[in-house]
Amino acid sequence: MKALFMPLVLGTLLASPLAPARDLGQLEFTPCDLSQPGTGATTRLECATLEVPEDPGKPDGRKLRLKVGLAPARSSEPEADPVLFIAGGPGQSATESYPSIAGGFSRLREKRHVIFVDQRGTGEGHRLACDFPDEMAEGAASDEQLVTMARDCLAGFDADVAQYTTSVAVTDLEALRQALGAPRLNVYGGSYGTRVAQEYARQYPDGVRSLLLDGVVPPELALGSEHSINLEDSLKAILGRCADEPACSEAFGDPYRTLYALRDQARSQPLTVQVADPRTFEKRELKLDEPAVAIIARLFAYSPETAALLPLLLDQAAKGRPESLLAQAALVYDSLAGQINHGMQLSVICAEDAARLATREQDADLILGNAIVGVTLNQCSVWPRGPVSEGFNEPLRSDVPTLLLSGELDPVTPPRYADQVAASLPRSRHLVGKGQGHILLARGCTPRLAAEFVDALDPEGLEADCLEVLGASPFFLDYNGAAP
Repeated sequence: MKALFMPLVLGTLLASPLAPARDLGQLEFTPCDLSQPGTGATTRLECATLEVPEDPGKPDGRKLRLKVGLAPARSSEPEADPVLFIAGGPGQSATESYPSIAGGFSRLREKRHVIFVDQRGTGEGHRLACDFPDEMAEGAASDEQLVTMARDCLAGFDADVAQYTTSVAVTDLEALRQALGAPRLNVYGGSYGTRVAQEYARQYPDGVRSLLLDGVVPPELALGSEHSINLEDSLKAILGRCADEPACSEAFGDPYRTLYALRDQARSQPLTVQVADPRTFEKRELKLDEPAVAIIARLFAYSPETAALLPLLLDQAAKGRPESLLAQAALVYDSLAGQINHGMQLSVICAEDAARLATREQDADLILGNAIVGVTLNQCSVWPRGPVSEGFNEPLRSDVPTLLLSGELDPVTPPRYADQVAASLPRSRHLVGKGQGHILLARGCTPRLAAEFVDALDPEGLEADCLEVLGASPFFLDYNGAAP
């Protein structure tokens, strides 16, 4: 795609952040409201549309219209190198997930525009979303049901789902860059978005000025292969801290043992419990069985705020009062379920990871067990597999300045993953937030550090002592909160 404006023109071109409409290169942006499904998070930004071929090898074939978002810089003369935000999942829409993390970009927006585009398969007009039957939502579907769900989902799409892999999706990012006038980008990726960011840097190194990788996925990793052991390590640390604190251990004993006791109890005697929906207050039946306990433990470990509730809710459930646990779990699960486009997720994982997945005997009796691997292998048995670029699973080797971010207690992308990626990036630095979970950008002083890094491109020069004040949230000892 031919660029209409060169990068040095871009900063001048974007000088009026509150204009009702603005042109960035070939794209016209107009005001829009972006909201996150399942939450009240909404923000007023600007949107445009980027048209790309569904199959890059057939430029005259079917087209996809991708929604592009712009969070304008506050400066009247923005820098010429914008920040590109890449969402996670796989399966999250960038324009839908940005409102929940917008605060993390506050300092970056002082000088630079933040731009993002819905990854193919996640946005309006090309969404690869599947309806989850009740059994799937509860984690209790049989192998046959899982395969049937994948077949039914596939049959409902008017799309070549093989063209929705990471290797194809990064061609859309380059099309966006060219449409903007070919500026060099400061690329931020969170979670699965770090895989996309690394693949973009591999395929289009001249387009990348810097990388910010948050909740890092190594290219060598098969997604899902270590979810079980990573969650276990996180739960041991989170719940072990409660057992080591006098007030928490006096109230709840050993919550890690309680978790397994509740799992065993739910396995042998599953319960159907009627609770008040936490949003509508209407009566709702929820099941407390073994898969439900695994889902609850996993979701609550993602952030320090929900982790702080876990000992109390586990204790109440183990004593025959699971209503609060299930209601809180429904609140978290419902807010996430609408954000993931499962068909797009399958297009990514089946092509890039499934061939390297296998159930592991050592994981079988852990809280998460082999559930995720089993679901993936069953559904991928009938899902088309698209292109994966050469060297996709090799470490990214680059001298691009890189800042890597991790939460100490992240249950899905632990800090060791970022260390692994940093080993082949000589101009990189890894920062870890104490007591934090998945995604660090919006925590503490991280927004300032990210902006300073992008300004100076000197990760080693960052004064990151401010992160030392971070820590885990105090445990709730009752429904009024932590002890004073």
